[in-house]
Amino acid sequence: MSKTFEFYFDFVSPYSFIAHKEIRKLEKKNLIKVRYKPVLLGGLHNLHGIKAPAFIPSKAKFMIKDCKLITEKKRISFKFNSYFPIKTLNLMRGSLVAEEDNFQNYYIDKIFDSVWKDGLNMNDQSIIDKILKNINVNPKTFFLRLNSESIKNLLKKKTSEAFDKGIFGAPTFFVNNKIFWGQDRLDYALTESKK
Repeated sequence: MSKTFEFYFDFVSPYSFIAHKEIRKLEKKNLIKVRYKPVLLGGLHNLHGIKAPAFIPSKAKFMIKDCKLITEKKRISFKFNSYFPIKTLNLMRGSLVAEEDNFQNYYIDKIFDSVWKDGLNMNDQSIIDKILKNINVNPKTFFLRLNSESIKNLLKKKTSEAFDKGIFGAPTFFVNNKIFWGQDRLDYALTESKK
């Protein structure tokens, strides 16, 4: 097996979803071990002074077609979310709570699928509450925890650490102090992890 490498993601990114699905396929074959690193993509863009593709009309239009093309080729069930862009601040903080409670993988799978497979309106709190209940998580307790200063500060810290490494977007793979940006760079990261 290759050594562990890092995967920087935000649920807002459809390309992060595609990379996530590819990672899960490889993990099932025991080919890779990946450490999921949640970051707030909007915060990362702000630190770099970058405008997100979602806010550039020609790029946003292209992204919809591009994601459809990639997911059809890779046979990934995908639906470009009509509520895009999703506000993911609480969802990303939630991944840190899930990590503390040892259900991060399950949480990440459910949230990514809810956004990019099922096309749910993840800006609607009642929908998020229903998803949490379906995975046996008390929404009220969960949201109290993700709004704690420690979790808020942890997400800021992880985003700042990513910025300090030179990471500017999601998905990004980080291995051997090298950055591989984009869902189509997973193979490159995998090769690097074998060195």
